[in-house]
Amino acid sequence: MSETHAAARVTGQAQASRLVRLRLSSLGAVIMLIVQFVLGIVYNLYGTAPTSTKSVGLFSSPDLALHAILGILLFIAALGQLIRAISVRHRLSIWLSAVGLLSILGAGFAGLGFAGNGASGASLGMSLAFAVALACYVILVFALPSSASAGSPASSTT
Repeated sequence: MSETHAAARVTGQAQASRLVRLRLSSLGAVIMLIVQFVLGIVYNLYGTAPTSTKSVGLFSSPDLALHAILGILLFIAALGQLIRAISVRHRLSIWLSAVGLLSILGAGFAGLGFAGNGASGASLGMSLAFAVALACYVILVFALPSSASAGSPASSTT
């Protein structure tokens, strides 16, 4: 085996390994989004809804506080996912990670609006942005390789 083939194999394996890590971080984002959704539903069912005359503080109840904190952590995770996707230079991952990050930001701003005045449109905005973000990260979980040998171009050559 020539040195060029050996270098290409190492580079291919490193790229495949980065794609596997990107897939795992996408799975982490999916799990965080589902937990975030459950916390939002719990607050929606058992919390005090804001009205147009009375806002609700983001830390007024344990459910809402956890929802707000997880939202901040989701933003940080989504930003890290986008940075990771850019460093891997995987076009689909870059686009879906960017849309996922923007959707999480949109859901966060809609949530702030909802906490301020209880507008139904803000609640709808949160749920639609959640659905878009979830779809982006689920697609990445299925599109990216699950093991470094599966995604390595060197593994298919003889």
